[in-house]
Amino acid sequence: MSAEIILTAENFKKEVLESPVPVLIDFWAEWCMPCKMIGPSVAQIAETYKDKLKVGKLNVDEESDIASQYGIISIPTLIVFQGGQVVRQKIGAMPRHEIEKLFKDLI
Repeated sequence: MSAEIILTAENFKKEVLESPVPVLIDFWAEWCMPCKMIGPSVAQIAETYKDKLKVGKLNVDEESDIASQYGIISIPTLIVFQGGQVVRQKIGAMPRHEIEKLFKDLI
C-alpha cells in the first residue's frame, strides 16, 4: 500500500488544512508525462518521510475546483502546506533532491 493520500474534495480539509504535520501535494493528471516522471520520487518521499510529512496526490481533472482554488495552471505543481497555509510552491518536473528542498527545513 502506498503512503500517499489520494486527495478529494471530501478529505482535503481534514488531510491538508487541518494536518498537524506539513503536507506536500502533487497536483497531477493521468495524461501528463512530466507528472508520471516525478511520480516515483513523490511515492518514495511519502514512504521515507511518512512519520514527519504527509504526501498527497490531487488529480486536477477529477478535483478541478481545488486546483482552481490554488491557481494551478501548469502541472505537475508541488505545493507544501503548513498550518493550513501554502508555504512553498514549485512547478514542473524536478529530481527528488529538489522536491525534498521544498519541505526539508519544515520537518
